[in-house]
Amino acid sequence: MIILDANYILRYLLADNEEMYIAAKNTIQNDDCLLVNEVIAEVVYVLLGVYEVPKAEIAEKLTDLIMLDNFVLHEDKHYMIKALQIYQSKNLDFVDCCLCALHEKYKVKTFDKKLIKCLNS
Repeated sequence: MIILDANYILRYLLADNEEMYIAAKNTIQNDDCLLVNEVIAEVVYVLLGVYEVPKAEIAEKLTDLIMLDNFVLHEDKHYMIKALQIYQSKNLDFVDCCLCALHEKYKVKTFDKKLIKCLNS
């Protein structure tokens, strides 16, 4: 099992460096990969903040990546996909979207008004 860092995933998604893209593509398509939530959050942050990729495109690209059969997440894939759907449709930062999605399984405590609204919807 290989853990991928944010930079590795970004090179794959952006294909902005041919050598790195080919290496990342080979790993992503051929090896069992573990994605940790923190890395996904970092990828979202960089795609939005640095590369100005629209939220809908970020959600779509990461959902496609997560759905690959050789990818495993610490939490069930369902929660991350739900977090990406919330991210695409609500005005919340990505980590709050993850917490909102995990609310199905865990109790979430917060003072953040926008997150409380998501939790109650």
